[in-house]
Amino acid sequence: MSAASVAVIIVLLIVAAGIGAGASYYFVGGKTVSAATNTVTTTSTSTTTVNGGSPVSGGQTPVAIDGVQIYNNANESVVTVDGFILATVNSAFGQLTQTGEVLGSGFIMNYNNANYVVTNFHVVDGAKNMTVIFWNGNAYPATVVGTDSYSDLAIVKVPSAPASEFHPLTLSSSSAVRVGDPVAAIGNPFGLSGSLTIGVVSQLGRTITETTAGNYSIADVLQFSAPINPGNSGGPLFNANGQVIGLTTATVNGSQGVGFAIPSDTVLRERTSLIANASYSMHPYLGIGTADMFYWLAQANGNNVTYGVLIENVVAGGPASKAGIQAGSKQVSVEGSIYLVGGDVIVSINNTRIVNHDALASYLEQNAVAGHNLSVGIMRGTTLKTVIVTVGARPAITSAA
Repeated sequence: MSAASVAVIIVLLIVAAGIGAGASYYFVGGKTVSAATNTVTTTSTSTTTVNGGSPVSGGQTPVAIDGVQIYNNANESVVTVDGFILATVNSAFGQLTQTGEVLGSGFIMNYNNANYVVTNFHVVDGAKNMTVIFWNGNAYPATVVGTDSYSDLAIVKVPSAPASEFHPLTLSSSSAVRVGDPVAAIGNPFGLSGSLTIGVVSQLGRTITETTAGNYSIADVLQFSAPINPGNSGGPLFNANGQVIGLTTATVNGSQGVGFAIPSDTVLRERTSLIANASYSMHPYLGIGTADMFYWLAQANGNNVTYGVLIENVVAGGPASKAGIQAGSKQVSVEGSIYLVGGDVIVSINNTRIVNHDALASYLEQNAVAGHNLSVGIMRGTTLKTVIVTVGARPAITSAA
């Protein structure tokens, strides 16, 4: 792994100490929030109590989350994933090979009567001599079973650990999660194992981008307010019933109280393939480059709607190209940013309103796989048209988006 790639991967909150053996990398992200997610965090008016405390706001039935109970029930199920990476760095003495220790979090999942550790792809990517450290300090060699960089997921096995070390958690469908629901996160920030934080779900259906995902969007992500820090990556996010609803994965650089989690539905959808095939290859693909619509961009593009997804680029021979969707052709500056205008604007899929890229990516991830036919509503100028797009399979990671 080159120094440049290390610098990109560790783009958000990361702590590195020293040059040479012993440097530590506490992974939280390696991601940036998509332009569409740079919005004011949506908050809920629902009442929340913590550990039996007083309601935060009146007038609604309190929703309690018992952090003590969640911690007592789940702490023994949360592990530290430890490994080493080699990187070439420039110094006053020339290029040196640096050995860095990678520390992340993970949790125990039982599937088909076998125990596994679920964590983030960016925690295990390139890691050597991996071990899993259990809550009691016992450590065992670990190997990667399957990975999906597009969802930042990895499944790890610890074959030499005795059955007594494994305390599997229950995964609940994230489709039931609502904005304002209380959540708790357990992880190992800065290597401090078994740390608990509490917050609420701030928003649903976010997208984040990751260089290891080939700059494709990681879609349908949960945004929450429970504080997480470097080392939390891969740890579980719990609902008030102590069930896993997500996998903590990123924070926004310089922010306070904004974290993101891969939803549990993604884990539930992919785990069979990750364990059986070591990968997951069903992510949908349209072959487009997009920009979120807003009022002034709509004016520049000649549209009479101010929402949707502007098609700036179409991959030749891709699903959108075959369906006749048109890309932009004229470069213009709008509000200080450069756009390619003149293209179609996606405003709906299967009669579901698409307001921005987050909505598009989340709809596709939840509802479409390769081979599906989608009824896509587009604005071409001021004319609403419907085209049928046959979803493709996402190309290899090195291919153009």
